[in-house]
Amino acid sequence: MNFVFYGVAVLFIGQSLMCLFHLRWARRLPPLVSTPLRAPVPRPSCSVVLPARNEADRIEQTIRRLLNQTEIEIELIVVDDRSSDGTGEIVASLARTNPRIQLRRVDVLPDGWLGKCHACHLAAQVATAEWLLFTDADCWLQPDVIARAWHAANEHAADHITLTPGVALENAMVRAWHLMFLTSTLSWIAGVNRDRAKAYLGVGAFNFVRATAYHACGGYEALRMTVVDDVKLGLLLRRAAQRTRAFLGADDVECHWGTTVREMTRIMEKNFFAVIDYRTGPGLVGAILAAFVFCVLALGLFAGTAAGLVAALSPLTLILPAALVARRIGWRWQDAIAAPLMFPVFVYALFNSMFVTLRQGGIRWRDTFYPLTELRAHNVR
Repeated sequence: MNFVFYGVAVLFIGQSLMCLFHLRWARRLPPLVSTPLRAPVPRPSCSVVLPARNEADRIEQTIRRLLNQTEIEIELIVVDDRSSDGTGEIVASLARTNPRIQLRRVDVLPDGWLGKCHACHLAAQVATAEWLLFTDADCWLQPDVIARAWHAANEHAADHITLTPGVALENAMVRAWHLMFLTSTLSWIAGVNRDRAKAYLGVGAFNFVRATAYHACGGYEALRMTVVDDVKLGLLLRRAAQRTRAFLGADDVECHWGTTVREMTRIMEKNFFAVIDYRTGPGLVGAILAAFVFCVLALGLFAGTAAGLVAALSPLTLILPAALVARRIGWRWQDAIAAPLMFPVFVYALFNSMFVTLRQGGIRWRDTFYPLTELRAHNVR
């Protein structure tokens, strides 16, 4: 039994060490640097793609923040995807006083499309700028973040800049959940920033893409039935030999997903099974292994042996990388203390996502049901 205890301890300690290794390549987006110009330089242009469905509570503030972006020419294309709460009316009112806003309305979703993917596709088709930014209607951007992303793209010769989302600091458990989420993405961030051959990443809160690169990879027409479209956009760009750079977004990209861990888990219900490409076998194996690990941790706590105690305490090693991530995004290191408690929550979220999707035979998203057979048939892998 001691062998099993030590094996589980090595699992957690090894994971923590790998996170520390990957953290070397996970940085904040660099600030703008003011330098004297010898001649006027044209501002870069960006078409912001904003799909929206029933976002009346937040979309006005989202739009105003986007229009206040500095050092860059903004064209904002909002697609009202079958909203029933006045979202379209709010955007139309803003568009009447600002010619930079374009409003498109979708009343009927065509067959073979997810609503968000269809909205992004429509907007990208009419975009005219040299860069595209795909973001969410509930994300609030700092006024210089798009310009900073453009400078980072030039510095790294990149065609795609993506930022992890930040969250409003609602409570300690939500902060712990978010730190565990960011820690789990460190290998993805390090992979693209090191130009690893098979590494890819995209984040729906902030996917900043060169327009030529977007069209070269197939864009949202290729992603028409892909739930984790943001991540898979990164995959398409990698396959098209386009370079990605990823940064920790923190308060640069503040998203308002949920205020409790329960809400965050529910929000991920449609996503986590999609991340493993709806593969039931790996999902079940992962759930069984996770249950085994939890049992070993519980046994270790009461075994009364050194090996058992080492196993039971080994998840606490995750606090160190989570604390370093916290400091890097401007939070207190103490916010990471509860991060190990989120490990079982993440496992539950994956199992719940798989169970719910299989039970109902698909997913319900934006008040539309999509059968699992279609999602699997058209999934980008």
